[in-house]
Amino acid sequence: MSKIGRKPILLNNVTVDIKGNLIHYKGKDISGVYTLSNELKAEVIDNKLLIKPAVEQKVNSRNCNRVWGMHRALLANSIQGAGDGFEKEIQINGLGYKAVQKGNKLTFRLGYSHEKELELPSDVTVKIDKTGQKLIFCSADRQKLGQVCGQVKSLRKTEPYKGTGIKLATEEIMRKDGKAKAQ
Repeated sequence: MSKIGRKPILLNNVTVDIKGNLIHYKGKDISGVYTLSNELKAEVIDNKLLIKPAVEQKVNSRNCNRVWGMHRALLANSIQGAGDGFEKEIQINGLGYKAVQKGNKLTFRLGYSHEKELELPSDVTVKIDKTGQKLIFCSADRQKLGQVCGQVKSLRKTEPYKGTGIKLATEEIMRKDGKAKAQ
């Protein structure tokens, strides 16, 4: 049995309708359809969505376990995004480094001779604090959120000596010592 696949998916404020291999879900902001593999079936029990193998003989099959865990994880991300959404916090460290939002575009001042701009997708929102060095990205799509945060981080990678640059709030940077003093 798949260890990930047998975990139930909690349906917090999300309505789910199952029609064969199509799972229709609707949350407060978004709705969508997820297509389940033919080897699997889904059912709702006590406000929890369970994914099971369609045929019990295939439970021990390696391919069934792989597909089972993958579909369960992708479906859980879709349902959690429809219910609560996802957030990632990014920190900008450095003297004069900051971000400014102008409509759908973010403008970054990162110590280069010019400003760098990044256009946000329509379903990703950002909140910037008054210093412009703390950004909180929100989205219902976990994959798009990670992609946008990766693009922002790539604008100025964090360097190990002073720690200046862009990083996730949960990320720790291994700091290096500077030149050693002569003794």
